[in-house]
This record gives sequence, structure tokens and C-alpha cells, in this order.
Amino acid sequence: MSILFQQARFLTSINHLSDLPSAPLPEVAFAGRSNAGKSSALNVLCRQKRLAFASKTPGRTQHINYFALGPLKAPSAHLVDLPGYGYANVPTRAKVHWTRLLGGYLQTRAQLRGLILLMDARRPCTILDCQMIKWFAPTGKPIHILLTKADKLTQQQRANTHHVMRKTLDESEAALMPDKLTVQLFSALTRAGVDAAEHLINGWLLCAQQ
Repeated sequence: MSILFQQARFLTSINHLSDLPSAPLPEVAFAGRSNAGKSSALNVLCRQKRLAFASKTPGRTQHINYFALGPLKAPSAHLVDLPGYGYANVPTRAKVHWTRLLGGYLQTRAQLRGLILLMDARRPCTILDCQMIKWFAPTGKPIHILLTKADKLTQQQRANTHHVMRKTLDESEAALMPDKLTVQLFSALTRAGVDAAEHLINGWLLCAQQ
């Protein structure tokens, strides 16, 4: 386990961009549809069961939630859990607020080093997922896609999903940034892909500190 992930803990919830932490620590953000498994991914990456609250009700995360990494008295980085998108039963006013909050954060946050975009491996690259990629791409920062819940697919289905996903990205706006976008299968239940994802995130954060 990376030293950066030791003593991971909840730091704060943000509902307005003006309240974002002022500390110049590097950040990696987690985004995805409301049922993509962001909370479960954060929990398994940090080896904790309830660091991030995994609700049975999609759309529960309505704020930007910050988690500090590293020693208690001297944190060295942040993981950032963004509000899930695409949940139909959220009031329109809340959706507008979330959109502005996400847009402002993703497109202007100087401390942000990369985006972890989670997609359900059974239903990857929805219209909203592709919009998120197109939205974030102009920042020039890397995107790493976690195809979650891979344990629900057979070995052949996993191979096919990864191939189709890669082909879809190569034919989309993502083709303009081949060195900035990567994809892997992931399962919080079986821990498949956890080490690879942790290694990548750790690399982003360490490079930012050099």
C-alpha cells in the first residue's frame, strides 16, 4: 500500500467553489454516474470500509467531498469525490447547481492532477460519460477510466468490454489525447485492478510533488 494512502481520512464537504481548500496540495478527483461505484472504489483503494459513504440510493453524494492522504499532522495530497451525475430523480435546481460546481472545479482547479472516471463495466461510455471526457479534455490533464463491477462479467465479457471501450474512445474526441487517457477493469468486490489504479494515482500525486 502506498504511503500516500496511509491514514486516509475525511476532511471536508464543499458546496460552493469559494469554500475549496486553499492548501496547494495535489488532488486527484473521482467522477462518474451516480451508480458507478465511486464510494466503493475510494474505500477499497484506501483499505477502509466506510471512508466514503456507499449509499444504496444513487445521487446521495451532493457535495464535493475531500479526503486527506498522508500523516495526520502533515497531509501531502487529497482525493476528491465529486457529485455523481445522471440520476433522474434529482431536482432540476440541484442538477444545475451540481453542473456548475463540477464544471468550475474540473476546469479551473490548479491543484487537480488528473481525473479518475468510473463507469459500470456493463454499461460503459454513456452519453454523459463521453460528455465528461469532452468537458475535461481541454485542461490537458490525464483521465484514467475504471470499468467498475468487472466481477459481474465473465472473462470473455471483460475482454470484449475493454476492447470495445478502447475502440469507442479511439473514435471519439478522446482520440485527440491518446497519451492522456487510459482504461482498466476494476472490481471493489474482488480487488481486481486495485493495485494498478493505486499505482497510477500515486504516480500522479508524486510527480506533482517533485
